[in-house]
Amino acid sequence: MFRRSRRVALISALAATAVILSACSGSPQPAATSTGEVDPDATLHVGLVLEPTNLDIRHTSGAALEQILIDNIYEGLVTRTQDNEIEARIASDYSVSDDGLTYSFTLNDGVVFHDGSPLTSADVVASYEQVRTDETIQGNAEFASVSSITAPDEKTVEIVLSEPNQNFLFALTGPAGLVFKSGDTTDLQTAENGTGPFTLTRWNKGSTITFARSDAYWGEPAGVASVEFQYIPDFTAGVNAAIAGDVDVLTAVDPNLAPQLEDSGDFTLTTGRTTDKATLAFNNAKAPLDDVRVREALRLAIDHDALIEAAGAGTPLYGPIPELDPGYEDLSDVVSYDPERAKELLAEAGQEDLELTLTIPSFYGTTVPKVLISDFAKVGVTLDVDSVEFATWLEDVYTNHDYDLSYVLHVEPRDFGNFANPDYYFGYDNAEVQSLYAEALAEVDPDKSADLLAQAARIVSEDHAADWLYNGQTITAVAPIVTGFPEDSINSRINLAGVTVSSAE
Repeated sequence: MFRRSRRVALISALAATAVILSACSGSPQPAATSTGEVDPDATLHVGLVLEPTNLDIRHTSGAALEQILIDNIYEGLVTRTQDNEIEARIASDYSVSDDGLTYSFTLNDGVVFHDGSPLTSADVVASYEQVRTDETIQGNAEFASVSSITAPDEKTVEIVLSEPNQNFLFALTGPAGLVFKSGDTTDLQTAENGTGPFTLTRWNKGSTITFARSDAYWGEPAGVASVEFQYIPDFTAGVNAAIAGDVDVLTAVDPNLAPQLEDSGDFTLTTGRTTDKATLAFNNAKAPLDDVRVREALRLAIDHDALIEAAGAGTPLYGPIPELDPGYEDLSDVVSYDPERAKELLAEAGQEDLELTLTIPSFYGTTVPKVLISDFAKVGVTLDVDSVEFATWLEDVYTNHDYDLSYVLHVEPRDFGNFANPDYYFGYDNAEVQSLYAEALAEVDPDKSADLLAQAARIVSEDHAADWLYNGQTITAVAPIVTGFPEDSINSRINLAGVTVSSAE
């Protein structure tokens, strides 16, 4: 079973998906390009949906914190690009031993905390020792294989694992890898003391969070003097604020409202890739879903292209690994839309008049359930929808596994391990998949590891352990005065250091 910190992280990530909408996949009309000069004293106004409950990223998980704090306020030894590739950050370079057990990092010169204190290897060791030993710290589970963390000198950090872990370096790009000042007494609930290109200047709860450029930043200075995040949970209100000129960038645009922004001519709409997997979960451990013929029939019954069109969101996904994660393979050869074959399989399984219940968190709305009801009815399956509060979903589905089908947008990158865990709420138990996943984690060659993951993912899809309705996308509206705003993976983090704002014409 998961440690408590892992469970809290997943719960928060799922909750965050309630307000991170997917993007329409149409081709947007570009807005006019500004001819103004870059204004280094400008303020960038960004519209977001999900506001953090507090700012303590060490003890609180969820997309709302990672989205704005990582890379902007706090930094780790390494970070990741929009393509989920790992790159150095506080570390100037790093190496991994041939046996995959020893990670050595050399720190950049001149890194300072926002209070002016220089960062040393001792701060890294103290930060990571807390992650390793304190279950309340985010990322504790990912440090389970860490046997030692040492600082041979002020510029070097060495981490030794007890066994190879292909995902460890990636884990360091998240909250687990952030570096904090040793012995710091800053109240991280409401304040910060990071090393990033921005500092926190103001938080008006329920309204805005404001960052300012850090003049003492060790790297390239931020392109804007300040950033104001405006939290607008109502999607229509967000579009209205953008059209009114109150924000320069609006994230998580509702696909149904995107035409208003396109028609205004004041914004470029970008469609960004994510690792969001709209997952139709099957309870593999419960009859009749324990019959692979039934699971395959349900997948064959779904017109995925029509579902995506109805949702106005995403791209097809036929397996558990999205394009941005290692091990991705186009698995469209595994299943297609074939309602007649679905009927045959249901008949073979003795389930011609099957009745199932879809348990879904209420915040996901009715579009997807309506499509599933219609598609399943065409093959003789009656689908009842039980729309419940998220707390109820956590208790009944996630914890007690008391469900037939469920639908959740799983946003976490590199989460294939859920299908290698028979105790997870999917109830999927395949020894070959578990063995391949363990081999993939222990494999030190990333290409070979990805191949092992691809093999495991194909088995999961061929077992029809779930259906992946689509791979989510995000749509962002960007004013022409803004340059360099990220497009991909912005539901998990928005690195603003390279963004600039030009003066109006």
